[in-house]
Amino acid sequence: MRPKSILPPWSELSLEQQIGQMLVIRASGYCFDHQIRYPTWEAPQRELSRWLKELNLGGVILLGGSALEVTYRIQQLQEWADIPLLIAADLEEGVGQRFTGATWFPPPFALGAIAQTQPELAQEYARNMGAITAKEALAIGINWLLAPVTDVNNNPANPVINIRAFGETPEIVTNLTSALITGARQYPVLTTAKHFPGHGDTSIDSHLSLPTLNHSLERLETVELPPFRGAIAAGVDSIMSGHLLIPSWDSQYPATVSPQILTHQLRENLGFNGLIVTDALVMGGITSYASPETVAVEAIQAGADLLLMPHNPEITLNAILEAVNSGYLSQERISQSLERIWRAKTRVISAHNPNPLSQLSQPVATETVTGILTQSNRWGGNLPLTTKPCTNLIVLDNLLDCEIVAFDSPAVTIPEAKGYPPLLVDSQTFPYLPLQPYLLQIFVRGNPFRGSAGLSPQSQPIYQQLLQQRLIQGLVIYGSPYILDWFLPQLPPDLPWVFSYGQMSQAQAIALKQLWSA
Repeated sequence: MRPKSILPPWSELSLEQQIGQMLVIRASGYCFDHQIRYPTWEAPQRELSRWLKELNLGGVILLGGSALEVTYRIQQLQEWADIPLLIAADLEEGVGQRFTGATWFPPPFALGAIAQTQPELAQEYARNMGAITAKEALAIGINWLLAPVTDVNNNPANPVINIRAFGETPEIVTNLTSALITGARQYPVLTTAKHFPGHGDTSIDSHLSLPTLNHSLERLETVELPPFRGAIAAGVDSIMSGHLLIPSWDSQYPATVSPQILTHQLRENLGFNGLIVTDALVMGGITSYASPETVAVEAIQAGADLLLMPHNPEITLNAILEAVNSGYLSQERISQSLERIWRAKTRVISAHNPNPLSQLSQPVATETVTGILTQSNRWGGNLPLTTKPCTNLIVLDNLLDCEIVAFDSPAVTIPEAKGYPPLLVDSQTFPYLPLQPYLLQIFVRGNPFRGSAGLSPQSQPIYQQLLQQRLIQGLVIYGSPYILDWFLPQLPPDLPWVFSYGQMSQAQAIALKQLWSA
């Protein structure tokens, strides 16, 4: 029997098996069916194991669970597959962003803020972030980082990229993404530059609908493309297409299904010979274009090697097989992708760490996170906060789906120990607040499916009223600097405030220490 760590020659696979290797499906990081949080995208155990065994799928993207749990989960998935899988996750802010217990870094925008005055320090942090993320990913069994975000976020209204990007200029984004890739490539994991050719200057979330970038060729060449050129030069293994319409290149087809963009621009003009992977094919930005089967076939025709999160892998595989048998797709086109997939898998499938938990959340990782948070934080007003205790008002995006604030979070416990009782609200409950003094903590940032990057329209007049009546005693903003930009012109000069790019517990503790100890 062939050892699991050895790949058979891809040419020995049937056409159906070759096509299966081009599909990457979504699965829950939790081990049991009753824990599945997104049943529309995550198949139950029986169906998932059957797909992996019978369809010869190439990879899985995971979300949810603890680092310990997902370690077992990945072993289970690899056992179900005959050919070793690519195991992917969106680890833009480290392994702990998705899997509890591992290191959770601040958003990349924090490094961009440091780079404005200390570029060499920011690049050192980015290299360390890449290395630590790669090391921890390997420890639990992940071999494909869907990071870094390589978009230039120069649109403050961008609802989905926002602080996931490294900055607002191509120079900063190029330097920091290249540094992160360099750090990660010390380990046998794959890296991914996304979202080609650049999702930074949009005000529409491609998870919901298709954004259009009406930029000239000169603008694309000088702003959007340099970070991707830098990523390629740094040795990035894969590039993810964005569901974007770029009329100056192709006025008819979104990038994901455009031969002009994926083959001519990315392969030929930029000289990229690694893996091209689509963004998730369940996103509204591409589902509105055509049927799932048509999108899958046309993405491969355009130059994609891997299809991420097709609606149904069986239906998708059959549609691609029919396209090859009918002559619409050539066998050569499939073979080109299989060569690239095998080259990537050969690099990562033998990686194994016998003591995974010992690699997670090491002191050097914690120190790096602390350094980034401390160096990127901002503050002002009359610090420290010395006013009489009042209600600790914590504003979240959604009370029903919040993992960053709980009863034991520093945002709750530190003020509570000083006599500030907590009150948690979101955009639904915020309009019903009583007008009284508050310590105000806001957790708002751009995220997929959020639909906007800023404060909700119904909350803004309430904030203004609280400020005008001097009812805000202290202010802490976690996440988006664009929220801070909205507040700053309206803040009384003596009002103590702190801003942190991070929202995790470590960020909360550091920010609140600054509020009371500065």
